[in-house]
Amino acid sequence: MRPIRVLVVDDSIVFRELLVQNLSRDPAIQVVATAKDPFEARDAILAHRPDVMTLDVELPRMSGIEFLRKLMPQYPLPVVVISALSDKVFDAMNAGAVDFVAKPAVSSRTQLQDFIRNELLVKIKIASTAKIGNIKKVAMVQEQQHLSVKGNNLVVAIGASTGGTEAIFSVVKDYGTDIPGIVIVQHMPPGFTEMYAKRLNDQCRIRVKEARTGDRVLPGHALIAPGGDMHMHLVKVNGAYQVEVKKGPKVNGHCPSVDVLFDSVAKAAGSCAVGIILTGMGGDGAKGLLAMRKAGARTIGQDESTCVVYGMPKVAYDLGAVEYQEKLTDIAGRTYALLNKM
Repeated sequence: MRPIRVLVVDDSIVFRELLVQNLSRDPAIQVVATAKDPFEARDAILAHRPDVMTLDVELPRMSGIEFLRKLMPQYPLPVVVISALSDKVFDAMNAGAVDFVAKPAVSSRTQLQDFIRNELLVKIKIASTAKIGNIKKVAMVQEQQHLSVKGNNLVVAIGASTGGTEAIFSVVKDYGTDIPGIVIVQHMPPGFTEMYAKRLNDQCRIRVKEARTGDRVLPGHALIAPGGDMHMHLVKVNGAYQVEVKKGPKVNGHCPSVDVLFDSVAKAAGSCAVGIILTGMGGDGAKGLLAMRKAGARTIGQDESTCVVYGMPKVAYDLGAVEYQEKLTDIAGRTYALLNKM
């Protein structure tokens, strides 16, 4: 099996060379070229035909985001963005990047090696399997839908990973303020989840925020689990749903974990829930979604044709956890249809 051919784009010669040295130690990776700006990157893409590109957001002569917007329609390529803590990373995802990592503030080569081995290499390998044609989908405007029965006893739980930032937006933007309370886990580095929540809050009809322990799960509101070292659990207190966000070990290699959230939803909400599993590598959330379905919840999985990475939804489907497989643009409508039968 041939190695994954990688193009490294970063304006810092020191960081660029460190990336090359450390990435090249993995026999599954071949760094075929480097570039300090989008113009050099364009030439390197045409000359070397890389499988994956790593891209800094802040570049000279043209921003990484503008470069992505020009590149993707003409030369679709899996891109992993390396970004400082900034909401610009979500512009990059919207422009077609597969995934992103937080640029480390490293003080030693050991820290950098850990970052590359534990984060960047994993993202590059996942990106090499991504279906780029599914990253940027123009969603049709959905007809406004409503619940026939309103109540605070219902909840919607959503889990996603690679490609999930855009997939979650595609679903949530079609929900109205009458939708039951929503709890979300999206695999994401710490710090970025708060910015992502604010971005969704600005762009959607419902209210969205990063979750904190004690936050109530209310109709027309969504809570996103904070990235880092904590899991989010749904609990029922005095007949009302709220969340607990507390530290715990990684589950399925992730913290927060979709499985942890879905398991808690199965216990707290039972048949009064809808579970949705979206694009992502691996199997996080599959067993939890099965627990939800066994508890009487209705479940939806994103279909292969619209997933960036058909991993988590496939594992869930193979386990029998998915009741309905839907295209991304049909998931909001299916959610309403299921809720209206509860």
